[in-house]
Amino acid sequence: MRPIIAVMPAGEAELRLEAPAPARARGPGIVRPTLGWLADLPPVCIACRARIGSHGLLCGTCFHSIDFIAPPICARLGVPLPYDAGEGALSAAAIATPPVYDRARATARYSKTMRELIQSFKYRDRQEGLALFARWLRQADAELLEDADLIVPVPLYPGRLWWRRFNQSAMLAQALGRLTGVEVDCFVLRRVKRTSSQVGLSADQRRRNVAGAFQVDKARAGRIRGKRSW
Repeated sequence: MRPIIAVMPAGEAELRLEAPAPARARGPGIVRPTLGWLADLPPVCIACRARIGSHGLLCGTCFHSIDFIAPPICARLGVPLPYDAGEGALSAAAIATPPVYDRARATARYSKTMRELIQSFKYRDRQEGLALFARWLRQADAELLEDADLIVPVPLYPGRLWWRRFNQSAMLAQALGRLTGVEVDCFVLRRVKRTSSQVGLSADQRRRNVAGAFQVDKARAGRIRGKRSW
């Protein structure tokens, strides 16, 4: 059975942060900060830092600069279509080169403000937008999530996880699971090969770069067998 796959971060700007998780130690005498201190600071836009009315949101300017993806879209790749060709319509790319997965969805184009939000979350540990991202994902991927039995985040290679200290994919999966009630398993998929950074690579180079990098954990294979995974 082929997996159902969705792509990272459309939607709603009005969203507050969830309760912060307890602080986690990073080393002797060092405590990982949480988001609890935000309540004592003036709320600012999570992108440009302009003053706004509530924490964990975007200002109007930044929100309107995001190019959200909305129907009509390709039923397979999730990319925008020039016109509505009816339910199940496919893009030229999906017809010419069908993907190995069933369906994919994206919240927005990877440009401008969205690029900055994703990179800040992924590389700079800026987690104040996590709840907002989860809401966007729930809206963009609603039809996939209705059919999903399990949410499986993309794992990091152990060495990279140790260096980065968190996996943004797992954090998003857990936040999305809480919103939707879909079960999440962060350990059923393992990254068994260290790969080069995907930044700057073409689509074909990215595919070759991660070929053979992931395996289903044999001890947890029963958790995914016969299930529709997101």
